[in-house]
Amino acid sequence: MKVLIVLTSHDTLGDTGKKTGFWLEELAGPYYVFKDAGAEITLASPKGGQPPLDPKSDEPMFQTDLTRRFSADALAKAQLGETVRLDSIDQKDFDTVFYPGGHGPLWDLAEDPNSIRLIESFAAAGKPVGLVCHAPGVLRHVTNPDGTPFVLGRYVTGFTNAEEAAVGLTKVVPFLVEDELIKLGAVFSRVKDWGVHTVVDGRLVTGQNPGSSVEAAEALMAAVSLVKTRAA
Repeated sequence: MKVLIVLTSHDTLGDTGKKTGFWLEELAGPYYVFKDAGAEITLASPKGGQPPLDPKSDEPMFQTDLTRRFSADALAKAQLGETVRLDSIDQKDFDTVFYPGGHGPLWDLAEDPNSIRLIESFAAAGKPVGLVCHAPGVLRHVTNPDGTPFVLGRYVTGFTNAEEAAVGLTKVVPFLVEDELIKLGAVFSRVKDWGVHTVVDGRLVTGQNPGSSVEAAEALMAAVSLVKTRAA
């Protein structure tokens, strides 16, 4: 199985003067779900090279066994430092794509034409797409072949308005994930703040927050297996 993981290249948290990027748990957890299942993993980002890590996500209170495993994994860190440019990626080379969150994707991947086309091509090929936390916001400009929003009528989740308010960034982010998805016609599902929650709608898998990233990755693997079984 070949898995593409798409990370942000954006490192500035609005006009706060603070840094952002991808959230470590949302990469590390899924990375090992895929790796331990024997998948071949490719990491990509809009600019290529080393993507920015949200420094807050590496603080002790946010570390997990899998983030510590990643931080001690020389091969994984080397791969992270050499992400391929998103504009060089071809959907045909992969079975699925997964987008970790962090606030960074709201600024770059949500507006990136290469990312938009990539997701549309995965969907058109019938390949599962997974996104967690802020990353479901990357779907805001993705459309179906008839031009309607990709998320129209689909069941999804993502970082909630309440969770954004809890971290004090409601007025900083370019848009609120929950509001944006609802505006586009998605059926948005949520549980309590920081609760583990994953939604599977056919070949679209979304997770609510960092703690949902492993479950979302496992659900994505299951979706890929189902596609392969049906194709056999």
